[in-house]
Amino acid sequence: MRILAVSGSLRESSFNTSLLRAALEAAPDGVELELWEGIGELPLYDEDLEADAPDSVRRLREDWAAADAILFSTPEYNGSVPGGLKNAIDWASRPPIEAVLRNKPVAVVGASTGQFGALWAQQDLKRILGIAGARVIGTEIPVSRAHERFDSEGRLLDGEVFEQLRLHLTTLASEAVAAPDRVAA
Repeated sequence: MRILAVSGSLRESSFNTSLLRAALEAAPDGVELELWEGIGELPLYDEDLEADAPDSVRRLREDWAAADAILFSTPEYNGSVPGGLKNAIDWASRPPIEAVLRNKPVAVVGASTGQFGALWAQQDLKRILGIAGARVIGTEIPVSRAHERFDSEGRLLDGEVFEQLRLHLTTLASEAVAAPDRVAA
């Protein structure tokens, strides 16, 4: 079982990327979690480029299609998802006949330094992914006050969040196994 982990943050010391690194350690037996980086390489979505997409878009489509499921981690900017993450989803959902997110099991987590743990962004992201055709699994995992939950090296210090990640990944993997109607890569 291969789950792709996609951070919506481009920041080098991102709490959301650190959260996904913690998820790598929390992955249950039989689940290979791979951190996917490439959002910053994507051009802005342009329907005129769909047919002859740039290499970075082809890589996104190939990598996301090959995954059994995807775990997204999002920061919250101005109460919603970052533009780069939304842009990646736009590319992955087009053209509709080839949409790599169609029936793809996905789950969402998020971290922020505020008290709500990117909850609004996670809710928006779940809605966006659902509209794009993905099978959204589980509830949000809002990691609030992220600056207190990770050490200076980006390691997760909160055992409860670690266990939530493990459970989230277990559920996502189970749903991916039960998704026989998923569009083949």
